[in-house]
Amino acid sequence: MQLDRQAFILVTGSAGRIGQAAVSALVAAGWRVRGFDRLPSPGTPDFVTGDLAHTETVRQAAAGATGVIHLGGVPDDEDFLTRLLPNNVIGSYNVLEAARLGGAKRVLVASSGQVNWWQQLEGPHPVRPQDAYTPREWYSVGKIFLETAGMTYARNYDLTVLAIRLGWCPRTPEHLAELEATPRGHDTYLSPADAGRFFARAMAAELDPGFHALYVASRPVRHRIFDLEPTWRLLGWEPADQWPQGAAVGITE
Repeated sequence: MQLDRQAFILVTGSAGRIGQAAVSALVAAGWRVRGFDRLPSPGTPDFVTGDLAHTETVRQAAAGATGVIHLGGVPDDEDFLTRLLPNNVIGSYNVLEAARLGGAKRVLVASSGQVNWWQQLEGPHPVRPQDAYTPREWYSVGKIFLETAGMTYARNYDLTVLAIRLGWCPRTPEHLAELEATPRGHDTYLSPADAGRFFARAMAAELDPGFHALYVASRPVRHRIFDLEPTWRLLGWEPADQWPQGAAVGITE
């Protein structure tokens, strides 16, 4: 099934680094895009400023969307009760419910390579989508909640849901320096351009209803940690970039 290009794609977290890359690539591919974030969203005049924990705001933003890309939320480990629970757990529930009620046919949810953190470090490699979870901390536990909730929605409501286990895309100078100093980061890096190309391809592909977990990362420098073969088989997407291409673009002090 292909999506209706007369409708729009809702991108949550659209003001973030990967969110901006997704919006830019989708617009360039001819999609109408609506952003959703706490800040105004560059690249699209249609955006809603709001909080993922506010149910009605999220539902209003998603009403009429043909597809949803859920990138919003706290991007790493923070306090669970005050930060991760409202934004990453309740917020994910709100987005999935809003997508269902608003008539979306395809939902892409941003998971993380951290759901297999210990296998990343200890092997065996490459980490495959079907491998058992080895989460790092509460952030990745929340991503497991999001993946399994997406699986439930795909089965119960005849949706196409892709859980996208994103590689390491630095957001700040400190984050960039950490990645540069970590050899494993060079093999799990995801460039913004590769991310944008992925989301545009995932929305354009003809897909049947169902659930898929997929790894998305740029080309490794030394060692293949994530298995990208299922991503290629399902979508025909493969990365073009390799660390450090694009890593510092747009990162300011």
